Amino acid sequence: MKPKQTLKITVDMAMTAVLLLLMTYERIGQAAHEWLGIGMFVLFVLHHILNGKWCKALLKGKYTMLRILQTALVAAVLFCMLGSMVSGVMLSRYAFAVLPINAGHSFARMLHMLSAYWGFVFMSLHLGFHWGMMMGIVQKPFKKPSVIRKWILRTAAILIAGYGIYAFIRRDIGSYMLLRNLFVFFDFEEPILLFMLDYIAVMGLFVTISYYFSFYLKKVKKQSEDRRKNK
Repeated sequence: MKPKQTLKITVDMAMTAVLLLLMTYERIGQAAHEWLGIGMFVLFVLHHILNGKWCKALLKGKYTMLRILQTALVAAVLFCMLGSMVSGVMLSRYAFAVLPINAGHSFARMLHMLSAYWGFVFMSLHLGFHWGMMMGIVQKPFKKPSVIRKWILRTAAILIAGYGIYAFIRRDIGSYMLLRNLFVFFDFEEPILLFMLDYIAVMGLFVTISYYFSFYLKKVKKQSEDRRKNK
C-alpha cells in the first residue's frame, strides 16, 4: 500500500475514533470535549487535503445518482462540521475562553446539538459509501475469496445493524436530532465502554444502510449500461 493511502486510512480511522469520543461529551469532561473537537476539525481539513483530487473533479464528469448522493453527503458533513465549530467556539469554557463571547448561548446550544447528531449520522452514511473499499483492503491479505467468510461478515453486519436500531431508540438519538430534547441524558454510573458500544452499533446501522444502498445503485447502473450495450 502506498504511503499516501496509508495516511488516508489512518486519518479516517482517527476521525471515526474521535467522533465516537465526542459523542460521550460530559463523560469525558468539557475541556477534553473541546480539544477533541479542535482535533476533529484538523483531521477533517487534512482529510480533504489528502482527497484534493476528488474536490477538484467536482465540476467534471457525469453525475450519476450515486455521485449526487455522495456529494450531497459531503456537503452535509461540511455544514455540520462548520456548525459544530462555530457553536463550539461560542460555548467554549476552556479552549476559546479568552474570546469575548457573552451572548447567543441558547442558539449555540441548539446548533451544536443539531450539528453533532446529524453530523454523526451523515458521517456514518458517508463511511458506508466507502465501506466496500475498506473491506477490500481488509480482505486483500487473503489469497482466495471465501463464501463462508463473506456470510460471516454479512451476518455480523446484520446483527450489528439490528442492535443499532435498538441502541438508536434506547439512546433517544432521534429526539436530539429533531430538538425534541435539548438536554442529553448521561448515566454516569454506566461504564463508558457500554455507552460507546451502543454508538458504534448505531454507526454500524447507518454504515450498513448506505453500503447496501450504494451497492444497489451500482448494480442498477451496471444493468443499465449492459442493456445499452446489447441494443
